[in-house]
Amino acid sequence: MHVHILGICGTFMGSLALLARDLGHTVTGSDTGIYPPMSTQLERAGVEIQEGYHASHLKPAPDLVIVGNAMKRGIEAVEYMLDAGIPYTSGPQFLSEQVLQHRHVLAVAGTHGKTTTTTMLAWILQYCRIDTGFLIGGVPLVDSNDDRLNKTFAHSSYLGADTNNDGDRGYFVIEADEYDSAFFDKRSKFVHYRPRTAILNNLEFDHADIFKDLDAIQTQFHHLIRMIPSNGQIIMPAHTPSLEATIDKGCWTPIWRTQIADTDTSSIEVPWRAELISEDGGHFRIHFNDVNNHLATTAEVNWDLSGRHNVENAMVAVAAAYNIGIDMADACAALSKFSGIKRRMELIADTTYTQNGVSGHVQVFDDFAHHPTAITTTLDGAKKKLKDSKIWAIIEPRSNTMKLGIHKDNLAASAQLADEVIWYEPAGLEWGLSDVIDQTKKAVGNTQTVINDTQKIIDYVLSQLGKTDQNDAIIIMSNGGFENIHQRLLAAINA
Repeated sequence: MHVHILGICGTFMGSLALLARDLGHTVTGSDTGIYPPMSTQLERAGVEIQEGYHASHLKPAPDLVIVGNAMKRGIEAVEYMLDAGIPYTSGPQFLSEQVLQHRHVLAVAGTHGKTTTTTMLAWILQYCRIDTGFLIGGVPLVDSNDDRLNKTFAHSSYLGADTNNDGDRGYFVIEADEYDSAFFDKRSKFVHYRPRTAILNNLEFDHADIFKDLDAIQTQFHHLIRMIPSNGQIIMPAHTPSLEATIDKGCWTPIWRTQIADTDTSSIEVPWRAELISEDGGHFRIHFNDVNNHLATTAEVNWDLSGRHNVENAMVAVAAAYNIGIDMADACAALSKFSGIKRRMELIADTTYTQNGVSGHVQVFDDFAHHPTAITTTLDGAKKKLKDSKIWAIIEPRSNTMKLGIHKDNLAASAQLADEVIWYEPAGLEWGLSDVIDQTKKAVGNTQTVINDTQKIIDYVLSQLGKTDQNDAIIIMSNGGFENIHQRLLAAINA
């Protein structure tokens, strides 16, 4: 079957394209504003990508069009598809029908940490020799001595086996996004997945372009909860009011709650706890108190990642793996070998420079942070791990919610842990980023500047490098291409 995907370079749709190819279908696609890492991943996989959304891309007609949720009525390809009567579906529906129907689905939902946690869980299962399928909204970073793992995680999705090692239904780990499915299906994507094991990482207001308020998102999360069987498992952090309120709408599935604590004691209310051994979260101990079986279990993770948010992600991933029979010590050993994923505090350069007779050392990180909470947690981990460095945050408020100004009053405070912050104000941002930062930065106490041109950002950073006796750590935060500022800045530093 020939499948054409409209919006193929989105993180979900690009991953789906690879699954469709592995199912034996011929896959093509089209998109606009194509940029790495998804575009390069698809090109390496031999998937043909066309620029734009033109009717000509659907001639001759494919057997099926998978319509991305960014597509709207009025787009040329969409109108032609409808007029010509070409069969179409949404990405989540295709995935449900073609892949998930006969699998034990482990879904990772939440406002933050979905991509990282999904990758952790898939990594644990594959490391433990379970041929698990997965779909991740990002590209894994793989640095393993195991060629099998390198091959499996070469892309952001993997079909996996239909049956597990015991001959029962196979496993599939999926990033369960609450964003809508398509212009003709406004339900959240995750409603299609019907998981047996569900991680609910957290829940905050986001996606203001499609959700009126937090209650609207909670309604979608409750749709997900309604579908989890009574012999399934929900895993979620303790003391999260928005999730607890959602659970209070009705829940028919056992719940494990998790918490970072300074003690190794656990209870039936919070059976999973993490104990920090190092302040930055690079070394920690996980405890599980299985009161039903009178069993207490402990294991350690010692890895290169940092931040309490990653400790929390690790804890729920270990719990989900334990729920399907993975030994906790094996799961923690797997995470100790985990490298992370692209664009989540990804170190893209570690270099020295000489400028105006002064030599210095600079690290450049690429991070996906798209919400004030994500900015805060990322900078908290960086501040604790990179204690000898001046921390820069260069931030593009690019998500639809950010562009609408929903979180504007929290922006300056979200970046207060950085020593110096540069906010990029793109043309057409109607609510005035400069005014907002000017009004709130004084209470925060660090240096925050708004610049409306990426070249001026580069010039400013270059002018400030080497002015302290610290190393420099530059964290570039955006959920888009950010005018390729990462590589342009590196080229300027190296020059």
